[in-house]
Order: sequence, then structure tokens, then C-alpha cells
Amino acid sequence: MTQTVLLVDDDMMVREALGQTLELNGLTVISAGSYVEAKDHLRADFPGVVLSDIRMPGKDGFALLQQAQAVDPELPIILLTGEGDIPTAVRGMTEGAFDFLEKPCNPNTLLSVIGRAIHTRILVLENRALRTKAQTGDAAARLLIGESALAEELRAQVRSAAATKAEVLICGEPGSGTSKVCEVLHLLSGDATRPFVKLAAAGLSAADLLSGVDRAEGGTLFLDEVGALDAGVQYRLLDLLEQPGNWRMVAGSYRDLEAEHRAGRFNADLYYKLDLFRIRIPALRERKEDIPLLFRHYVSISSEQAALTPPEIGQDAIAQLMARDWPGNARALMNAAMRFSMGLGLDQMDAPSDGEGLGLSEQLAQVERSLLMDALKRHGGGATAAAKELKLPRKTFYDKLARHGIRPEAFRA
Repeated sequence: MTQTVLLVDDDMMVREALGQTLELNGLTVISAGSYVEAKDHLRADFPGVVLSDIRMPGKDGFALLQQAQAVDPELPIILLTGEGDIPTAVRGMTEGAFDFLEKPCNPNTLLSVIGRAIHTRILVLENRALRTKAQTGDAAARLLIGESALAEELRAQVRSAAATKAEVLICGEPGSGTSKVCEVLHLLSGDATRPFVKLAAAGLSAADLLSGVDRAEGGTLFLDEVGALDAGVQYRLLDLLEQPGNWRMVAGSYRDLEAEHRAGRFNADLYYKLDLFRIRIPALRERKEDIPLLFRHYVSISSEQAALTPPEIGQDAIAQLMARDWPGNARALMNAAMRFSMGLGLDQMDAPSDGEGLGLSEQLAQVERSLLMDALKRHGGGATAAAKELKLPRKTFYDKLARHGIRPEAFRA
């Protein structure tokens, strides 16, 4: 669990006092009385932070700081310094310490600094996990982010479609990412160097379509919003699909093409040809438990691109995100993450829905379930720490878990 503090101090009474303060606030404490005892706990995947006294017999806190940086330069080290020993503290910060605290520590200050360090560590470990997944997983695991059952079902659909050569229709609301899903499908279908041609169907001429097919030889042609295709071009596309060829047709649409063809606005034969294999992208409001993970991912990317330090994403921000229906789906969430990374807050997000779809009680239940799961994930399945963070009595917390069918052990590493 990432709520761990390696506490290093040669004074047993200080260790016990600091350890008690940390444990009473839901943190797991590993106590060590020396550099030698502490160094064996340092590793690149250490799930927490280090709080160490500077002045200790033998190797001191600076030696521990150097050892930690050699093992993992991104492991937050907080140094404890004696009263008025500012030059020593400045040296620690210069050498890479996360922060320093002056003994005796004010409990609120201690917990605030530890909280910031843990937040930083959580982001580092999450980003590493995503990078590892990107390096070791297939394109679906790398690019289609989400831990909900609907996200896993989407990945499964894309993998199944990739195993065929059939035409594919990708359906999803505006902003849900039909183009991205098509790209993943293309990557899973064979050699990534094969042509991937993307065309907007609106205003596309027959000549443009034919040129796109030629360029997609041996690869994939994606028609974005195929429902906007001109009637004459629809017939030309159907004709091309019925001829032998070494290219794959994938169409994206946020329109109900079945209703379109029944209303005479879309060629029925083309509809049935394209609908051989359908992939549906679930809307964000259907899988709200994915919102915290996606938002953190987008904030991390936005911050890296703008060379900014990723801002802290607190429970209030998560609650605001979860309370929205996101009619713009992933694109709207990405835009909100970009604004948040630049310090603009969440005030400019789309307004909540007017109650269409799920009722208020169902929406609140989704928000509550996601917040419970998010807290358990941060605490590695630690129910006591998660309940404390959410300011819930233990019995109430477990009652809510039972109501939502959530098991803490499912979040333990």
C-alpha cells in the first residue's frame, strides 16, 4: 500500500511518538533505529515515503538520502533537523530531499508534509505502472485505459475484431474516441507499419474515397462519422467493399445508423455490410469508476507536455468529476484535465445533466461506489485507512462496501 512511512530515528522515544501520530492517521509505519536497519527497506518500488532524522550515530540521514537516491531518485525523503539548524536543512534540500521538518514537529505540519510526499509517490508509481503496461501490454491494454468491467469488455471486443478481416462499425457518443479505438484495432490486426488512412466522411467525394482506398492498400481505411457520407458516395463505397481488395474498412459513427437507414437517410445494404462486426464504446457516465484513473492519466500527460508539476488531485476534485455526466466523454475529460494542470480548476467544466438517464439516487450511488473504490485503491485495500480518509465510521464503511458489492481484498497487491 502507498500509505507507508519508513521512519528512521536513533531515539526510540521520538520514533514511538512520531509513529503513533502517523498510525493514528491511518498510515503504516516501518520503524528503524539506524542507517543500517533502514537501508534494507529501500527499493525502487517502495510503496511509500521516508521520514529520517539527520543526526544519527554512524551513517547519518544524508547517507540514507544518498542511498535512497541511488535506489530510486523519485523516492520522497523528508529529513528531520534539530531546532534552528537551518544550514543543515538547506543542504538536505540541495541534495534532493523532498522537504525538511524541525524537531519537535507540529503534528499538523508533519501530516501535511507527509501527505504531499505520499501524493507525489502515488503519482510516480501510477505513472510507472502505466509505462510498464505500455511497454509490455498489447495496444488495447496500452491505449484503452480503464479498470471497469465495461472497459475490459471494450478491450475484449477490439481484440476479437482484430482477429478477423471483417468490416467493423465502431459506435460511440461524441468525444468517446472512435478514431482511437480504430487505431488500436489497426495495431492489433498486424504489422503496425501498414497504412492507416483516416478520412472524414462529411463532404467526402467519390474521388477522395477512391484515393483513400488506394492509400490504405494492405492496411486500414477509417471513415469518421460514416453517417455523414453523401448518398452517391455511399453507393460507391458499397461497390468497393464488394470487390476483392487488400484493405480493411472500419467505420465510426455516433449516429444510430439503423434508424438512419430505416428513415431512408443511409443505404440499407451498406449499413448491413458495415455492421458485420460492431464495437460499442461505453459513455463515461456508464463507467464512472474509470473517471479518477483517466483524469489522473490526462493530468499527468498535460503536465508533462507543458513542463508543469502535476497538481494534487484531492477528494473534492474527484467528487466534482464523478458528479458530472460528461456528455463530451473522454474529450471533455481531457480538456478538463488540461485546464486543471494549468491551475484553472474545475469551474469551467460542462454543467451536470438535467436528470435525463439515471435518476438522482442511481447517480449518487455511482459516485459513492467510485469514491469507495478509489480510496481502497490508494490504501492498497486497507479498509481502516480508507474509512478514515473518507471520514466514515468503520461499520458504516463496511455497510457501504457490502451494499455496492466491493471487497477490500480485491485491491490488495
